[in-house]
Amino acid sequence: MTKTRFLTLVMALALLLAIPTAVFAQRVPPHVFVGTASLDGTAAVDGAAITAWIDGEQVAATNASGGEYNLLVDQGDSTFAGKTVSFKVSGSNAAETSAWIQGGGDVLNLVAATGSAGGTVAGEAGASGAKGEKGDTGAAGPAGSAGATGASGSAGADGAAGPAGPAGTAGSAGAAGPAGPAGDDGSGTLALIALIIAAVALLAAGGSYMMGRRA
Repeated sequence: MTKTRFLTLVMALALLLAIPTAVFAQRVPPHVFVGTASLDGTAAVDGAAITAWIDGEQVAATNASGGEYNLLVDQGDSTFAGKTVSFKVSGSNAAETSAWIQGGGDVLNLVAATGSAGGTVAGEAGASGAKGEKGDTGAAGPAGSAGATGASGSAGADGAAGPAGPAGTAGSAGAAGPAGPAGDDGSGTLALIALIIAAVALLAAGGSYMMGRRA
């Protein structure tokens, strides 16, 4: 199929070259378009109208045959150089477009869909409008809900033991305590026994003395 379209394009260009030079002196060579044509995903039926449009006006027309077309877009008395050529298949817009070139030739497969028969050329985008003034500050929004409580941190490790403090100085001597109370007198019985023993001793000593003198 591609080879057939290519050969068709070559033949069309060959026919253009075969036109006498005197004719070209009065006419600008057209732009030749060849390729397949489909409508709603199906090849265009034989006899389906294939039309070319520039600036909203139809500038060329042909009929499909075997799902293909061959269309010469001649500018005539107009000036098409650099303008966009759009196409329709059975009145429905094709997605493809091309710039018109004097003596040009393109293989362009047209794909159209029913219901796309609106304007053929999209208008240029309008210039950007002037920047509007800054609007008033909007009212403050409601406070957001409280965030979730964070996880508890782990307990810190015990700190190292501090160094030992310096030895304290010796304290001064304390004051002398008060004198203790006088002790109780000895037992009366012991004193009596001592007195008896002393008397016996004296008697014994006196007896011995007297015995010695008598002797």
